[in-house]
Amino acid sequence: MGDTKKKNEHLRSGARRILIMFSAVFLIIGAMGIYFLTDPTLSFFDVQEPDSELVDVPKGEDDFDKIENGIHVRTGLVEAEGLMTVVNNCTNCHSAKLVTQNRMNKERWLATIRWMQETQNLWDLGPNEDIIVNYLVTNYPPKKKGRRETLANIEWYELKD
Repeated sequence: MGDTKKKNEHLRSGARRILIMFSAVFLIIGAMGIYFLTDPTLSFFDVQEPDSELVDVPKGEDDFDKIENGIHVRTGLVEAEGLMTVVNNCTNCHSAKLVTQNRMNKERWLATIRWMQETQNLWDLGPNEDIIVNYLVTNYPPKKKGRRETLANIEWYELKD
């Protein structure tokens, strides 16, 4: 019976040590949190005054829909009829790069639009659908070549042991 009493005493002292250790860790973390919240140099809520050098850009003069060298700067899409319809409908959900890398014919674009409507919650495009498909087929048609052109005019040499 004496051994059982010693075991229980030992278990209680171990549980006390664990409780003291967790309490100490909790207190340390709490103290650090209070320090970070109250120290002005470390505050997460530090509000800074804006730089006086910032200049208000008049509406319509920003780069949001800027075209340079026939390319819509923000998206990288080709400037052509239907560009803004494509930007407004396609880049709400995904990058323009996803559009340009998937060069397809009219039937494949229409099938892709139907798939997006059935599975990805794409809205009914209405009359914009023809504008979008015509823009994509005209400016991003399928490419006839593979990933790399066939090597030509190569001077091969023989490896020697």
